[in-house]
Amino acid sequence: MVQVNNNTINYFESVNKILYEGKNSKNPLAFKYYNPEEVVGNKTMREQLRFSVAFWHTFTADGTDPFGAATMQRSWDKYDGMDLAKARVEAAFQLFEKLDVPFFAFHDRDIAPEGSSLKETNENLDIIVNMIKDYMKTSNVKLLWNTANMFTNPRFVHGAATSCNADVFAYAAAQVKKGLETAKVLGAENYVFWGGREGYETLLNTNLKLELDNLARFMHMAVDYAKEIGFEGQFLIEPKPKEPTTHQYDTDAATTISFLRQYGLDQYFKLNLEANHATLAGHTFEHELRIARVQGFLGSVDANQGDSLLGWDTDEFPTDLYATTLAMYEILQNGGLGSGGLNFDAKVRRGSFEQEDLVYAHVAGMDAFARGLKVAHKLLEDRVFENIIDERYGSFKEGIGLEIVEGRASFHTLEQHALRNPNITNKSGRQEQLKAILNQYILEV
Repeated sequence: MVQVNNNTINYFESVNKILYEGKNSKNPLAFKYYNPEEVVGNKTMREQLRFSVAFWHTFTADGTDPFGAATMQRSWDKYDGMDLAKARVEAAFQLFEKLDVPFFAFHDRDIAPEGSSLKETNENLDIIVNMIKDYMKTSNVKLLWNTANMFTNPRFVHGAATSCNADVFAYAAAQVKKGLETAKVLGAENYVFWGGREGYETLLNTNLKLELDNLARFMHMAVDYAKEIGFEGQFLIEPKPKEPTTHQYDTDAATTISFLRQYGLDQYFKLNLEANHATLAGHTFEHELRIARVQGFLGSVDANQGDSLLGWDTDEFPTDLYATTLAMYEILQNGGLGSGGLNFDAKVRRGSFEQEDLVYAHVAGMDAFARGLKVAHKLLEDRVFENIIDERYGSFKEGIGLEIVEGRASFHTLEQHALRNPNITNKSGRQEQLKAILNQYILEV
């Protein structure tokens, strides 16, 4: 039997605590750019980046894919049932300490197995939640967010809050109720709704309006229950366009914001945006971040990346400096992520099956975002793009442009202006030059 707080089992025995050694270090188990105590702007890197380890990909994923069996070699997998659940918690807190991350995140079914009934499932969850709570008493790590897995079990074949079956809707409500209680017990800073199957396969059998209305009803019930139990964490919705459903209702940032506003939920929710979900929606990650930022909905980030050659959710660890820089550029302009963070919703590749690869992967991701943070901060400090944008839109700061912005213009006045100005002169957007400047900063900062 695995024992709570049993320090005799060291799941990462070959790995020492990961320290910052600088960009010239050749040690693969050291940070080259992430120096948690280094101040960038007015905060330390630890405070700016708020890194989080995702329980599901790191401790439960086994490497299966549609074409192959499990490949991952995990020392805790020698156990099963509740013993396996306990071993994963022990391994998790050991890795949190090695990486010195401030946060972690999980789905309810990641940390505890389902039982033969909802009652038994909740009892299993209580045991593991109490175990996690005990570990957190002697650890600096906090719960960034938790969520409910309402997509794996066959009961959710037609969705959860958008299911055509009222019994399933009720079960989903009970599961989220328990999730909110878990969030309260563990002091979660956020609670996430990810509707993996909240969508449809075909409109031929779908009452789309009823499903959307029910989804909103479900969200309002969650808000009400959070108030009832005194949970004050931020509610987040994580958009995704497709996979596993043909179309998900929270397809991207703009659609999700529209849904929240339509149903009077906008005061309670922000967005948890994932890089790979953005690309699946046909957007860049920075596009989704900016849409959320300018509308006041940027709450948290799932830090990963996809493969541009593949049309599904590969959830790779983020190593693209171009992407991490532009992501941090938006996050810094947002004033940070508030109660959110950078959660590594990322998994090692199927061929990276050794346990130590989990550490290499997180080091790579943390370094990539640390580098992106410094470059983005320097770009903003130098007002590189702000000055160019200000100049580009300068015509709206005076004359007819200022009248448009201030609401004093009409079609009549605009027509008169156009008649007086037959010759219109545009200026180059200089996109290639701007990308060259961005490359220069990435290479030199």
